[in-house]
Amino acid sequence: MTIRTCTAADLPAIFDIVNDAAQAYKGVIPADCWHEPYMPMDHLRSEIAAGVRFWGYEGDGELVGVMGIQDRGDVDLIRHAYVSTVRRNSGVGTSLLAFLERQTEKPILIGTWAAATWAIRFYEKNRYRLLSREDTVRLLKKYWSIPERQIESSVVLASPRWAG
Repeated sequence: MTIRTCTAADLPAIFDIVNDAAQAYKGVIPADCWHEPYMPMDHLRSEIAAGVRFWGYEGDGELVGVMGIQDRGDVDLIRHAYVSTVRRNSGVGTSLLAFLERQTEKPILIGTWAAATWAIRFYEKNRYRLLSREDTVRLLKKYWSIPERQIESSVVLASPRWAG
């Protein structure tokens, strides 16, 4: 097991992991928010250009999970946390999250789809707390650049360092 920073050479693997893992959203998130591929390569590149730094979990010589972190001034955001379907529930996500938590002293916020109950449970199991609807809307508008429809369908969870 190795956790390492991802490079431009990892873009195809990141793309594959994100779009493989995101299949879990199909039929769960609002239909008008789903598209194929879930994250096109140009969107992945624009997220990196906007400051999302991806870290990868390497197992058996290949990336099997990725998680991004984005500095937003007074907080860091966990962005695009995905584990290959075949490696799900094997500790990859927990390892990546714990690693990224050690990279910052700031509070961490995580946004996810409200209908992604498995993701919410994962973060709650890792000591994150679900924020109120009012705080969710305010924080999504302040720290994320996402469409209004996604704001309506999302939740925000906060690390124990978050004072609110």
